[in-house]
Amino acid sequence: MSDPTLDLVRQIIARPSVTPDDAGCMEIIAARLEPLGFACEFINRNGVTNLWARRGTAKPLFVFAGHTDVVPTGPLDKWTSPPFAPEIRDGMFYGRGAADMKSSLAAMLTATEAFIATHPQHPGSIAFLLTSDEEGDAVDGTTIVVEALKARGETLDFCIIGEPTSVDTLGDMIKNGRRGSLSGRLTVKGIQCHIAYPHLGRNPIHEAAPALAELGDTEWDQGNEYFPPTTWQISNIHGGTGATNVVPGSVEIKFNFRFSTASTPESLQQRLTAILDKHELDYEIDWTLGARPFLTGRGPLAAAASSAIREVCGIDTELSTTGGTSDGRFIAEICDQLLEIGPVNATSHKIDECVDIAALPQLSAIYTRILEQLLSA
Repeated sequence: MSDPTLDLVRQIIARPSVTPDDAGCMEIIAARLEPLGFACEFINRNGVTNLWARRGTAKPLFVFAGHTDVVPTGPLDKWTSPPFAPEIRDGMFYGRGAADMKSSLAAMLTATEAFIATHPQHPGSIAFLLTSDEEGDAVDGTTIVVEALKARGETLDFCIIGEPTSVDTLGDMIKNGRRGSLSGRLTVKGIQCHIAYPHLGRNPIHEAAPALAELGDTEWDQGNEYFPPTTWQISNIHGGTGATNVVPGSVEIKFNFRFSTASTPESLQQRLTAILDKHELDYEIDWTLGARPFLTGRGPLAAAASSAIREVCGIDTELSTTGGTSDGRFIAEICDQLLEIGPVNATSHKIDECVDIAALPQLSAIYTRILEQLLSA
C-alpha cells in the first residue's frame, strides 16, 4: 500500500537516530517544510539538533512538537527484522520509533501539507518544534528552544505533541496534562559504633524508620478532576559499611513525589520536612524538581481534538494525565493549551516496536481536522 504518511515514516525510521543523534531526520522534515513557506531555524547545542520552523507571523500560533531521537534498540538478535530497516508484517509497521514517535512526526507533516494545500491563506501561523534530546537527558533540547522563544517574547496559542497516548486503538486516549516530579536525597545522620555496644552510637536507620512509615502513610492531596492523588515513593535506601558488626553513621534515602496540580513543590517540601522535624531527626535533603505539573482544561484545543477523533475514528476520546513526564513540561511555560495525541503506546521502547498501518492515515487526518477547526477562516 502507498500512503504519504507511511512513505515519510519509512524514510525517518531508516535513520538510526538513537538519542541524542538526529541522524538527519530533521533535514528530511525541513526539506518538506521550506517549500510550504516555513522559515527553518536550527537551534543546536552540545550535539543535540533542535528545529524551530514557522509559517506566518500572525496569531493564533499553532505548534506541532515532538522528538526525532529514539531509545537504544537493545539486542539486535531479538528483533524479528532490523530496527532501522522498517518492515510491514500482518498489517503492522515495524521499526524503532514507529510508536514513539516517528509516526506522529510524519503524520504532523502530511497533515500540514494537506491543510495548506486546501487553505493556503489560512489565518494565524503554524510551527514545528522538534528536538533530538527527549529520550535522553532533555537538557539541550526542547527547553533550549523554549528559552529562545521566551527571550523573544513569543508565546504559543495551541500545541500538539505527538507522544503515543492511545491505549487499545488510535484516539481512545489523549493526554491533557502530566504530573510533576519532585525527587529528594535524604541523609539521616547517626553515630557509628560497634554493633555490640549500641549505647555508644546512634543508629540512623532505626531513627528514620518511624518517619518513613509516616511519610508512606501520608495523604498528600486528593487529586482533582484530571489528576490522581499525589504519591510519595522511596526508590533507594543505602546505609552501612557492608560489615555486619558496625552501626552505620548515616543512611541515605532517595525518594520521589509524582504530584498533581492540587499540590506545589513548596508545599510538599514543607510538609515532608515538618514530619522529619517532628521525629527529631538530624538530616540533610537535596531536592531536584524534575517537572512541574501542567494541565489543559476544556477549551478550544480539547474540543477540536475530541471532535476530530470522533469524526475520523468514530469514538469518544478520554482525557488523561496518567504516565510519566514529557517535553510538555517545558512547552507549558509558554503555552496554555497543550495536548499530547499519538498512536497506541503498547510497544514503545520495546523489541519489535510497531504501529498499525491503518492508524497512519487516520492520525494524519486527525491532525488535519484539528488544524481546520482552529485555523480556518
